[in-house]
Amino acid sequence: MSHPPKTELPQSVIFDMDGTLLDTEVLARKAFSVAIVACGFPYDASIYDQCLGTTHDATKKVLEAAYGATFDIDELHVHWTKHFVEQAKENPIQIKPGILQVLQALHAKGVPMAVATSNKRSVCVDALAKAGIAEYFQHYVCGGETANSKPAADPYLAATALLNADPKKSWGVEDSDVGTLSAVRAGLRVFQIPDELPPSAQTQALGHEIISSAEELLPLI
Repeated sequence: MSHPPKTELPQSVIFDMDGTLLDTEVLARKAFSVAIVACGFPYDASIYDQCLGTTHDATKKVLEAAYGATFDIDELHVHWTKHFVEQAKENPIQIKPGILQVLQALHAKGVPMAVATSNKRSVCVDALAKAGIAEYFQHYVCGGETANSKPAADPYLAATALLNADPKKSWGVEDSDVGTLSAVRAGLRVFQIPDELPPSAQTQALGHEIISSAEELLPLI
């Protein structure tokens, strides 16, 4: 895909984590499919799709709507975490294609970076440290740390504020529709790299930039 001529560098770049920085989504889906059955319910891909990019509370609402108000999400998370960890041991989590090169290029140009994720801080920091890329980020905005979570603008506004950057002069890099809407609402220049699902028609209508790999960002840096 063609790109417009290179413009000035962004004041900051904010990345989502799961499915954007790290290739975790396939493992997460597999672990969920086993965990939900262990809880006594059938796996339904369309239900899981509604949980992509959402917070713990939003996921809980989706699952309660699908499986009943008495659904025990804490029991699910015990099984889900167990199977995810087991799979990650057999298949170590990889950095998404092109991400390391993008981080290195931005770092070389002195562009500050942060992570905006729905994960808990301990999970985020540990995962990025294990992947060897934690050093590139000055700040993290994690699940439960803003008044409103994605798809509200709060996480991206908080992240750019921590970097003393203007959201309108910053970039957001996402994979999910939920995260993309968050970054668009915050006013960033948004690049969506779809992972598990293609963007919905509603998301495509947001007018952001949809690319196939992080490598497509390199000519802009």
